[in-house]
Amino acid sequence: MIKRDPDVEVSALGQHICMSAKKARRVIDQIRGQLMPYRACYPIFKLVYSAAENASHNMGFKETNLIISQA
Repeated sequence: MIKRDPDVEVSALGQHICMSAKKARRVIDQIRGQLMPYRACYPIFKLVYSAAENASHNMGFKETNLIISQA
């Protein structure tokens, strides 16, 4: 059995995304599992998906157990 540290964090960095912080924050604050009709949704969706894939591939976490703690 592998013991895992519960305080391990995985992150993803989105660069060169052209949008205002206010528009991005509006989408991030209301992430519910489906895309909203805003232009900022797709790059943020890709970033969250990338972070989830990094966590599952590199750290061995299940995607269903992941939580967005900081945006």
